[in-house]
Amino acid sequence: MMDNADQVRTKTTIIDVARESGVSYATVSRVLNGDVHVKPKTRERVQQVMEHLGYVVNRQARCLAGGRSHVIGVLVHDLGTGYIGEIMRGIDDELDLAHYDMMLHTTHRREAKESSYVATLTQGMADGLLIVLPRNPATFMQTLRQRNFPYVLIDHQGTNEQDHAVGATNWQGAYNATEYLIKLGHQRIGFITGSKDLGCAHDRLAGYQAALRAYHLPFDSKQVYEGDFHQPDGYAGANQLLENQVRATAIFASNDVMAMSAMEAVREHGLRVPEDVSVLGFDDIPQADHVHPALTTVRQPLEKMGRVATQMLLDLLNDPQKDVSRVELPTELIVRDSCDAPQALFSRNGSGHLE
Repeated sequence: MMDNADQVRTKTTIIDVARESGVSYATVSRVLNGDVHVKPKTRERVQQVMEHLGYVVNRQARCLAGGRSHVIGVLVHDLGTGYIGEIMRGIDDELDLAHYDMMLHTTHRREAKESSYVATLTQGMADGLLIVLPRNPATFMQTLRQRNFPYVLIDHQGTNEQDHAVGATNWQGAYNATEYLIKLGHQRIGFITGSKDLGCAHDRLAGYQAALRAYHLPFDSKQVYEGDFHQPDGYAGANQLLENQVRATAIFASNDVMAMSAMEAVREHGLRVPEDVSVLGFDDIPQADHVHPALTTVRQPLEKMGRVATQMLLDLLNDPQKDVSRVELPTELIVRDSCDAPQALFSRNGSGHLE
């Protein structure tokens, strides 16, 4: 049984809003679609009337009528990490400023889910799409392009030069981090990769390898463990690197989640961080500053990546012919407490060289 307020809300139409506001139906429609040409005072009066009458936008009907839904679809693999949380914070803040709603889907890294959600969102459920670190975008990129559906990739380079994308300087960040460890005196630096089907993981591995070459240190495949950006991989990778015949004196993990697990493995081996083994991560998620010891890491501007990608997508909605944008935001080495010179494991001979 509905009360009177529910009955009023159910019966209120855009015509009622126009009549009560003293404006035309077209003006109310322009307010609903976020038209910037509506005078601020008129917009405010219409919005106050909608709130007073309890008018609820029927987004699906608006889409079928050719209008905008004012919804942006966001596709992420999960919500369980600080990495995703920081990117989502940037997206949410920008959408709020633009008076857009968010429709969030989590894929749990299943390719079929990615394609299914993209197909749903492009059928009028959303005006545009933000895709965070997709697993296999090649399966649905062609669909997006054929439908001229606006989208921006986050932390992924895309499948061709026509993809709008926002990322970070992964290669340079990994190079700088490895160089930092080398300058501390480390010569045996273990590396735990991210998922090898992602470009950012390849770039970080390449940056690590380039720094070794630059300082004339040999690359040893036994010092590399192939991970998948997940917590168990950091633990397993560190165990392998610590049990090598020639043990690593530093471990560089491709994200902070794996680095924190690597620290746990180091302690379980009866070793100390950083006195015995230095550990370094990538991302600078909020937890990195709160573990003990505080994690030295490469900061990705995650929140800014979310903001910039959202701004790019909103620009695309206003100008579908806008030139392709591919942005790389700078990374930064954040030095904390988890790295030190390898003095605990090595002594120096008379010439001052590491033995």
